[in-house]
Amino acid sequence: MQKTDGIVITGAAGFIASVLVESLNQDGYEHLFLVDDFSILSKQQNFIQKKYKQQIDRDQFVSWFEKNHQQVSYVFHLGARTDTTEMDYNVHQKWNVAYSQALWKICTAHKIPLIYASSAATYGDGSLGYKDTHDIVSQLKPLNPYGLSKNNFDLWALTQNDAPPFWAGLKFFNVYGPNEYHKGRMASVIFHSFHQIKANGFVKLFKSHKPEYQDGGQLRDFVYVKDIVSICKWLMLHQPASGLYNAGTGKAQSFLELAQAVFKSLNLAPQIEFIDTPLDIRDKYQYFTEADMSKLIAAGYPYSFMNLEQGVADYVQNYLVKARYF
Repeated sequence: MQKTDGIVITGAAGFIASVLVESLNQDGYEHLFLVDDFSILSKQQNFIQKKYKQQIDRDQFVSWFEKNHQQVSYVFHLGARTDTTEMDYNVHQKWNVAYSQALWKICTAHKIPLIYASSAATYGDGSLGYKDTHDIVSQLKPLNPYGLSKNNFDLWALTQNDAPPFWAGLKFFNVYGPNEYHKGRMASVIFHSFHQIKANGFVKLFKSHKPEYQDGGQLRDFVYVKDIVSICKWLMLHQPASGLYNAGTGKAQSFLELAQAVFKSLNLAPQIEFIDTPLDIRDKYQYFTEADMSKLIAAGYPYSFMNLEQGVADYVQNYLVKARYF
């Protein structure tokens, strides 16, 4: 990639994509086309300081791309409807499937590499494991409409005879870090824990409703957003075999460890209370996720991932305490 090549980033006012934009800026990339709904006030701090060539409203982008594809050398399609509590599948179908298919077809027609956001939500209850092999995609049973839409697009991509010259669907696990300030209920547990401590001095975690897990012992693969961005940039530059790739750390850690790490980063003794998991998500709640990262590592990815304690310390001390953006 040349620093003057045009790079599209969808979802650019959002969490992961805005961190990617800043990281690309730091590497000298400024010929960027940012795509999103830029009218949402709570997201403005994510992009107002960034360097880029043009902002394009997400509703106009497909037609813009068809007419201006010659300006684009790479696409990061990270924009999506990410609310896992949105139960109307039609909303997810519009933004996570049909929109993605439109971008895929333009990238294919004009030989433009594409990286898009899939999700670990595609793995459902984890009964088929968390390995990013293609042969299980048709068997996966996501637990909510969001995960279903992501898996449906993965499945569609894998069955296409015509594809971009390089493509990767990144199955993001539990991503946390700066620039998620606008996400409300969907922000990471680290974000909510920090604000609970500031307001009340303690953290509330969900009780376990399964006997094999202690309260707070539910396990997730928590991955720092800076590591996600590192994966995105490495794939852009090296373009290994096309396909689906997990994007996690490869090591599950508990919510109890998470809360303790937040307290430690603030030099406070842990004070943790347990509450019932809300009924609207209880039967769809994942108790364990852990990315199998062997495919990406075998493809040559050379960097290690921050563990929860390292990532939380950076996030809390350098961003949350200072209300700083990346």
